[in-house]
Amino acid sequence: MALSSNFNFAPTASRRWTQMGFYIVAVLFNLCLTIQVLTVGLAYFYNPQWWNVHVWLVRGYSGLSLVLLVWVYLIPYPRRVRSLTTSMPILLGLQFLTIHLKSPLPLGVLHPLFGFALFSASTILVHHVWRILSTKSNVEETALTHD
Repeated sequence: MALSSNFNFAPTASRRWTQMGFYIVAVLFNLCLTIQVLTVGLAYFYNPQWWNVHVWLVRGYSGLSLVLLVWVYLIPYPRRVRSLTTSMPILLGLQFLTIHLKSPLPLGVLHPLFGFALFSASTILVHHVWRILSTKSNVEETALTHD
């Protein structure tokens, strides 16, 4: 079943709360990524003990990408939001592979690149979902004031 390009993403009250919850989890995921990047810097430039926090963080928040992946297909979202959400667990998987897979090729050099792609996808996702929610809020407010 394909959605037409003019599909109405206007929220019902329950859909709006569901989309707001999705947005909150996406922001939380993005904040965890930001903190993880900061802990890498702290481990490299300040104290190697921060590396333990870096590893602990990814093990703690990586499941959020799977929660978002299921969630994005339970409610209507544009294709762009769905593709960004789908890319996040894939990029996390590539992160794990490049750091843990022992290979004659130095795949570990791709680890920071996949991390950057993950951070970019997460940040763009947050901005897209915010735009969808804020546009809907403006439409609802306009409809209420013009009735």
